[in-house]
Amino acid sequence: MKQEADIPSFLAELLLKRGLSDAPSAEAYLKPRLRTLSAPELLPEMDVAVARILAAMDRRERLVLYGDYDVDGITSLAILARFFQACGIAVPCFLPLRAEEGYGLSKLGIDRCIAMHAPQLLLAVDCGTTSVREIASLRQQGVDVIVLDHHEPGPERPDCTALVNPKCGASFHYLCSAGVVFKLAHAILKARPVEGLDLKEYLDLVALATVADIVPLVDENRIFVSHGLRQMERTRWAGLAALRRVADVPTPVKATDIGFRMGPRINAAGRLGPAMEALRLLLEDDPAAALRLAEGLDAHNRERQGVERHVVRDAEDWVARNFDPGNQASIVAGSRDWHIGVLGVVASRLMRQYHRPTFVIGFDGAGAGKGSGRSIEGLPLVAMLRDCSGHLEKFGGHDMAAGISLNESSLSAFREAFETAAQALANEEMLTPRLRLDCELDLGDIDASMLEAQDLLEPFGNSNPQPVMFSRAVAPAGEPRVMKEKHLRIELQCGRRRVPAIFFNAPVNAMPRPPWDIAYTLDWNVWQGRAEPQVRIMELRHAE
Repeated sequence: MKQEADIPSFLAELLLKRGLSDAPSAEAYLKPRLRTLSAPELLPEMDVAVARILAAMDRRERLVLYGDYDVDGITSLAILARFFQACGIAVPCFLPLRAEEGYGLSKLGIDRCIAMHAPQLLLAVDCGTTSVREIASLRQQGVDVIVLDHHEPGPERPDCTALVNPKCGASFHYLCSAGVVFKLAHAILKARPVEGLDLKEYLDLVALATVADIVPLVDENRIFVSHGLRQMERTRWAGLAALRRVADVPTPVKATDIGFRMGPRINAAGRLGPAMEALRLLLEDDPAAALRLAEGLDAHNRERQGVERHVVRDAEDWVARNFDPGNQASIVAGSRDWHIGVLGVVASRLMRQYHRPTFVIGFDGAGAGKGSGRSIEGLPLVAMLRDCSGHLEKFGGHDMAAGISLNESSLSAFREAFETAAQALANEEMLTPRLRLDCELDLGDIDASMLEAQDLLEPFGNSNPQPVMFSRAVAPAGEPRVMKEKHLRIELQCGRRRVPAIFFNAPVNAMPRPPWDIAYTLDWNVWQGRAEPQVRIMELRHAE
């Protein structure tokens, strides 16, 4: 393949690790092209959805976009609202209140939406796939429903006009909801073109949601994000530009900038209050107003971080007292003192720390609980939750992330049932964290051309991780420098060369003696206009 594709041997080895063994597949991977996107009509029931929406537009029916309060739901509504505006109609948006109404098409959310907007056609975005009772209620009130979603389907299809969900039959089942609504917009334009409307200008919003929702960055998602990140650098949306500025996102924009800087600020609004503030940002066209909204989200994010630290400390204390890693395959923790807006973030931290499927649940004073779960490879949450459904009031999501509602009196029974479900699927290999190494390198061979080759593998994320390298018997050129009491900056000696390295959350007081075998990623270190290779150490051991 190296000869066929004319690429460096270092890059060829990494492509082979990703299962790309021939020149055409390598070419498609390294150069994602918009023209290779599949036809939107291949999504289930897309033709029915398009026909119903066009009919509603022609009859001037009252359309409403009903979304979810995370990045994918908010961004999907922004895409559709802007798209319909470009088509010449104003469509109001509705987002449920996390604490009062809960996720998706809840009864309380629907009641408020109908009171506010009296819809004739409701587009349920990033929710609705399993909302059988709620959609039946809407139909009884004379409201037609189109579901645009990507969550796992349940045993019964809701009685909606169209269920456009890639997991109900499409070959490209990995899309998030923003990918689904982008394809809906494409299908509508194919049926009824709008002069001057360029869907490529919406790709930055699609990329924002795709990365933040941690869906696999493969195939069409890779195309969306590759082009969307470039579009983000010249975005026409004032809110997105303001968000980049407040989050201090440099050029070029990377997927990690969305995951760690932009996404959390959008999520922060819905975690601690109404999510509409984040949606208003993405719909704002005035730069000054957009900057004020972005600064408000930044303040919410700092507040969210403080709340999160409190819940993380409490949850870690609970796990230390109650979790037995030798005998338990799951973690289910709950408390009345935990803010429901940060439960997903806390569940993610515990899942990574203990390498177990984890649910973190917050209960109110009456014992009503809402929880968020995160899982590890091989243990699909929704499948396990079906085995525990008798203890739950509501659940939904996908393999790696899910939400639940339950009463505090059911917590112990749910914990036992979830553990039983995890034990039935898990084995020792699944529950043992492993660092997968992609390539062994001599540190002395690392140069700028190697990082330029690695850049062709971007964007990195779920199912397309940044390569992890391995080097043997390396030694520091001097004493490592401690930063913020828990990080180390090290100069590694490679013959006559020195390579800068950073080791975040290092065992500062328990470092093995050198020389070391190190596992690491390669990154650009940009300082005062200069860019040079830097090693980011993930693990190290005394050289074997």
